[in-house]
Amino acid sequence: MSFKIAIIGAGSVGFTKKLFTDILCVPEFKDIEFALTDISEHNLQMIKAILDRIVEANRLPTRVTATTDRRKALEGARYVISCVRVGGLEAYADDIRIPLKYGIDQCVGDTICAGGILYGQRNIPVILDFCKDMREVAETNVKFLNYANPMAMNTWAAIEYGKVDTVGLCHGVQHGAEQIAEVLGAKSRQELDYVCSGINHQTWFIDLRLNGRKIGKDELVAAFEAHPVYSQQEKLRIDVLKRFGVYSTESNGHLSEYLPWYRKRPDEITRWIDMSDWIHGETGGYLRHSTETRNWFETEYPQFLQAASQPIDPGKRSNEHASHILEALETNRVYRGHFNVRNNGVITNLPQDAIIESPGFVDRFGINMAAGITLPEACAATCIASINVQRMSVHAAISGDIDLLKLAVLHDPLVGAVSTPEEVWQMVDEMVVAQAAWLPQYAHAVPAARERLSTSAVKTREWAGAARRSVRSIEELRAEKAALKQAG
Repeated sequence: MSFKIAIIGAGSVGFTKKLFTDILCVPEFKDIEFALTDISEHNLQMIKAILDRIVEANRLPTRVTATTDRRKALEGARYVISCVRVGGLEAYADDIRIPLKYGIDQCVGDTICAGGILYGQRNIPVILDFCKDMREVAETNVKFLNYANPMAMNTWAAIEYGKVDTVGLCHGVQHGAEQIAEVLGAKSRQELDYVCSGINHQTWFIDLRLNGRKIGKDELVAAFEAHPVYSQQEKLRIDVLKRFGVYSTESNGHLSEYLPWYRKRPDEITRWIDMSDWIHGETGGYLRHSTETRNWFETEYPQFLQAASQPIDPGKRSNEHASHILEALETNRVYRGHFNVRNNGVITNLPQDAIIESPGFVDRFGINMAAGITLPEACAATCIASINVQRMSVHAAISGDIDLLKLAVLHDPLVGAVSTPEEVWQMVDEMVVAQAAWLPQYAHAVPAARERLSTSAVKTREWAGAARRSVRSIEELRAEKAALKQAG
């Protein structure tokens, strides 16, 4: 087989390498072309050197190109994969820092909440540019695989306004299933069969079977509470399981941001999170982790390049969906996974226009979703609250309507639990002014927002958050890795 895959945001070096090696685990794909594109020439050259080393070490005919000219990379592409972060860590820092001044404490801030909504405002104009290029220069039936957050907003914009065949991909379902298999004592993940449905980062395991035996709420609660690690790291998720009756796919820290109950007071935050790793609820945890990862990669790049000389091991192919979807579409080997698509009746009690995450099967005819799923009422209510925020956020990003953007933020569950309307209006003004370089659709609104900020009487505070940690130095990271290696 010979076709072209374009990866936008290929400077996300570690993730690009994973996707690349996964895809090359499919024997039929050895003759394909990977076209890498990014706004950073430096990052592009680093990842290209790594992928070239992999190709050379495995004696493959695979072709790898790299260019900052996105349109050139997309020419003739059959598949386009996006893993971009518009605004980089600079804008992301404002997604965390500014809401903290108004009492909004986020762990990740990339899906909804104040940070996720502004992240979507930065991404959506760029997503539409991607789609325009795809329509004009890629293969006629190009498929767009979006890995970038905010997943639902990006996918919504690409489908409704970009008019490109799009699927959103995430690994939260797989990670949740791994936890459940572990606490239930499964010998392998294959023993666990499950139906997981909802929206991205608020997906719910509504049917669980271990070796064909149905697993109920009480058994699952007991299994998590008996686990020596998860009982401490996933306190909030376990509490939601007890009250809702089903387990959420999303991590303790992520889930805490989408609900109005657990992060609205500092003392409540520390009660429900765990500081053993950022993902369990640390204030700005993913920003710290991302910063450390970037610094580590820059410093240790020669080691990453050397490691690329190892043979590809198909047995270590990851559970990221992309390679499995491409394999199914091109070879007709059926793949079952969980995909982000427009609802269109798949989930009966969620809005039809929403981007849902639910089970589907892939073969040469495309992605075929399992329809007619009904969520438990509490799960549907929680999802609908987020969907309403996502819809307003997408429409605001398209129109550049700053008043609609403020209403979207106001209706966010956690923001609404913490902030007054006056605070929300000022916070959005402050975020739009700070991020104006990445928000072209709001250029007309920035002068008035800046003027309002100069006369506003709304009080803020400089606050690090309830559970903030400093970015660790390279020396500290080396010491930690050495200690972990010595411990076994």
